[in-house]
Amino acid sequence: MMDTEESDIDIDVFSSPTSRYYNPDIARKLFDACGQFEEFAAGSRVFAEGDIADKRGLFLKSRPHRMFLLTEGEVQLTANGKLIDTIRRGGIFGEMAIISELPGASGVPRTATATASTASMAYSLDVKETEKALQRAPGFALMLMSVMFERLRFLAARLSTKPDSEDHHSNNSEPIFDRDTLLHIREKLPNAKVVNFAEGAKIMEEGAPGSSMYVVLTGRVSIAIGRKVVEKLGAGGVFGEMALVDNSPRTATAVARIDCELLAVDRESLITMVKTDPAVGMQMMRAVAGRIRYMNGLLA
Repeated sequence: MMDTEESDIDIDVFSSPTSRYYNPDIARKLFDACGQFEEFAAGSRVFAEGDIADKRGLFLKSRPHRMFLLTEGEVQLTANGKLIDTIRRGGIFGEMAIISELPGASGVPRTATATASTASMAYSLDVKETEKALQRAPGFALMLMSVMFERLRFLAARLSTKPDSEDHHSNNSEPIFDRDTLLHIREKLPNAKVVNFAEGAKIMEEGAPGSSMYVVLTGRVSIAIGRKVVEKLGAGGVFGEMALVDNSPRTATAVARIDCELLAVDRESLITMVKTDPAVGMQMMRAVAGRIRYMNGLLA
């Protein structure tokens, strides 16, 4: 691990010379500073679907979860025996289990198996090292979110082509922010605006450009992809953040189920909030991880 000063790690995913959303060189610097180096022989398993972490690491099968930044080689991700992704140099994988455990819960199983298809090298972070990295460079949360958003878009595209099913059930999401955090956010973001939507009003539309992320202050909101309602949010819920992080079209439509009061947060305020407050970044990433797990379940 190299000795890297905190001031050397300046993350700005929006001016990255190597990617629209994500800079693998800066990510490598942070993984190197806070994590450990690992090598995998061709054909070896990095982690397995269903593995459950034990932070004590008493048994190899239950070693602490780690997420990986691949620096050389190629790793394949499979779920239920099917190939779901191929990770190449500069790619991050295994982040779902880590983020689901922040800030330190345990017992979250892996949702995929990672196998080195060639001799590979990587840096890795466990939960505590990830917390350290986020404290050291809060903007790292934006990088991780951009990686997860790409996974969400892929899942949303697959879900939109899946036939309607009578046994489909939407995800009733847990609040991301409690009452005190909501008050803190309102005080911290002077540019944020409180907006109201009547029952049945369309708040945002799939495919449209997005200029705001919304935090539910009161009321209930339904999130739909195509004709399928995939999520229901109440006070403390957040939606619309994907379009702000990477300037992409909306992935879903949001409708007020009852009269709603929402806090509209613009892109600059979101970036500032995540980069200056690691706790906010952690909470938002954990919510995104929950959405990915839910949508994976719909497509299983």
